[in-house]
Parts: sequence; C-alpha cells; structure tokens
Amino acid sequence: MSAVITLLGKADWLHDEHLQRLLAVLKEGGEEARVAGGAVRNTLLDQPVADIDIAATTLPDEIIRRAEAAGFKTAPTGIEHGTITVVAGGKPYEVTTLRADVETDGRRAKVIFGRDWKADAERRDFTINALYAEADGTVVDLVGGVADIEARRLRFIGGAEARIREDYLRILRFFRFFAWYGDGRPDAEGLKACARLKEGLAQLSAERVWSELKKLLSAPDPSRALLWMRQAGVLSAALPESEKWGIDAIHGLIRTGKDLGWAVDPILRLEAIVPPDAVRMKTLGERLRLSNEEAGRLRHWALTAAPEAKVTETELAKKLYYGDRDGYLDRIRLALAAARTRAVEDNQAMMEAGGFSRLLNFTLKWEKPVFPIKGADLTGLGAAPGPKLGATLKNLEKEWVGSGFTLERDALMQRAAQALEI
Repeated sequence: MSAVITLLGKADWLHDEHLQRLLAVLKEGGEEARVAGGAVRNTLLDQPVADIDIAATTLPDEIIRRAEAAGFKTAPTGIEHGTITVVAGGKPYEVTTLRADVETDGRRAKVIFGRDWKADAERRDFTINALYAEADGTVVDLVGGVADIEARRLRFIGGAEARIREDYLRILRFFRFFAWYGDGRPDAEGLKACARLKEGLAQLSAERVWSELKKLLSAPDPSRALLWMRQAGVLSAALPESEKWGIDAIHGLIRTGKDLGWAVDPILRLEAIVPPDAVRMKTLGERLRLSNEEAGRLRHWALTAAPEAKVTETELAKKLYYGDRDGYLDRIRLALAAARTRAVEDNQAMMEAGGFSRLLNFTLKWEKPVFPIKGADLTGLGAAPGPKLGATLKNLEKEWVGSGFTLERDALMQRAAQALEI
C-alpha cells in the first residue's frame, strides 16, 4: 500500500472493549491477531457489519486455553480447520489460526497451520475478502484488495481457475459478491473461468448451492449478476428451471420493490425467474433441500392462479378463502411489477398496475372470516351425525362464501334445518 489506511472513525465495532481484550489475549507472547475478511471489507465500503472474524497465529488449542483463562466461552465449531468460536461480551467471534491449503478436491481443503500472513491471504477467494485490520484499525492489504474495493471490482486472488478448482462454490460466490459489491462488468478472467468450470457445481451439496443462491437473491439488486450468470451458463447449471424461461421479469420486480418499499424477498425473486409449474417447483425444492416453509411457498405460488387486475375485492376474498393467501400475495406482487414495467409505454398496463395495487392492499389486510355454524350447532337441532350432516355443512359454507360472507347465522341455521328435514 502506498498509504496507511485505518478503520478508526468508521468502525464502531472496533472500539468494543471485549473485542479489544480478546485481540490482546491472543497476541500475548509474541503472537499476532487481526480482524479479517468481511468486517474490514464492509467497513471500507460503508456497509453494515454483521459478523467479526479474527485471524491469529495462535494455534487452536492455545486459542481455547487463552480465551477461557480470560473468562470467555469457547466452542470448537471448526477446530479441524483451525476455527474456534469465542463468545466475548455476549458476541460470537470466529477465531481461525493462519493456514495454508495442502490438498483440495473442489469441495473441501486439507490445511496446515502457519504464521505466514501472505500465505493465509492468498488461500482466500477474492482480494476484497483478504484484508486484515490491526487492533488500532490499521488495514493490512497483501493482495491489492483496497484498490479493488475503491474500484468496486471483484477479482480472484491469483489465477481464477486455480481458485475455483479448490472449491467450485466459488463460482456462485463470484456472482454473489458481484451482486453485492461489484460495479460495471465482472472481471473478464473470473467470468471466463466460471463459464469453463461450471460443471463442477454438480459436486457441491444442495445446501451450499441454495445458501449462495439465496444470498445472491438477497442483494439490493441482483439483476446484473443474474444476467452475467445466464450468459456464462452458470444460472442454468445451478438452477435448470430457469432455462428457457428467462430472467427479464427480475428487473421490473427490483424496481417496483424499491419504489414501493418492499422488503427484500429472495423467494419472490426466485419465483420471478422460474416457471409456475407445481411439479417442477417440487423437484426444485427437493433438489436444493429448501426448508418446508420455502418449498411450501413455491408450491402454493405455482398452484395459485393470478387474479385479473379488474377483479373485485369481494371476488378476490372468495378466492382467498379457499386458496393460499401467501400464494396470492406473490402472484399479485409479480403481476403488479410486470404491469408497472409495461406502463412506461402502455396506458392499459398503467390501469392494470392500479388494479393490482388495489388488490395487493386488500390482500395484505384481509383476514379469513370464520364460518358462523358448526356441526355441534346442527346436532343441537336434533340432526344425526354422519355424512349427510357433513355434506350439508359444506353446501352451506359454499352458499355463505357465494353470498360474499353476508348470510347470517340464523339464515344458515334455517337452511340447515330444511336440508336435514329437522
């Protein structure tokens, strides 16, 4: 570096007394310890810092001994790779001994511990992720990461192909970090390497693939990254459902979400780039091992028919009663985004956007009404339990819904008595 760069004044987290004490404990006896990775990167980018990781020359067992002697709690969360989680002041810090890879298989690496900061930096994926900070805030840059941060440039450390062959997940990480921090075009060497080696994604576990895709889709605007993923053939390799479907809808969804203040929603964004096919969504959920909630949401969205913009609130309420509210919310949001995109040059689309906006507001406030009679009410009239009573209840419920939920309990009871011949 040509000048000393410091995080002081930018990093409130660095002034935490427990963090400072932990760093001091780890540095005793001539050892070294520095904050590493994302916390340094995000501070230089003026972005929030969630997790604080520490790199140290101290060996794992010694990290545990020193931390516990200082009154901190520890957990050997990744001790085989040199990582110990230390809880200091109620906050978890991942402390990892400096290391170098000695063997990789595209998924995991065998490591040896060391004291060489440059070797530790060079084993990481991207230059912007290989920055360190001393306890006093001084940034240590051994791979040119500061310049890449200033240029908003995402670049592999060393040869892109070599880095990817160490762990094929770095293909998806390339596009994820580009979505969050990149500007302009992706690094040409990195892009070409991702395209050449995309078949390696098949070696990865479903959980790792979905974790990266979800983080990518959670970026403020992942549309450019998705475009480059598609052009490199990476998107269809990781998400074959998107092939022959397209990602054009994602641009309008991002703009609409920003304009209307919607919370970032990776599942809604996923729905914008895959077909509403319940069978394929079931396969997608199983392949990527989505949570039950995520898979269920995709399934309900695929099974829900999008309402027309001109439908009345009463008619929509009937659909909502028998359908899935979240499925309708997703359908309406996507339809609203599509209409707003077309409305730039289409007056009819502008009217549709207004209709979908009205339906969205209604659906957000809608609460499912409670059918006012139960089987016990009918047996109280003298009806015998059985199939006829159940069928009568279902028919009465349909009448009640068909009336727009206006039929009152007394009228329903009278209809029940007639149907059951009581």
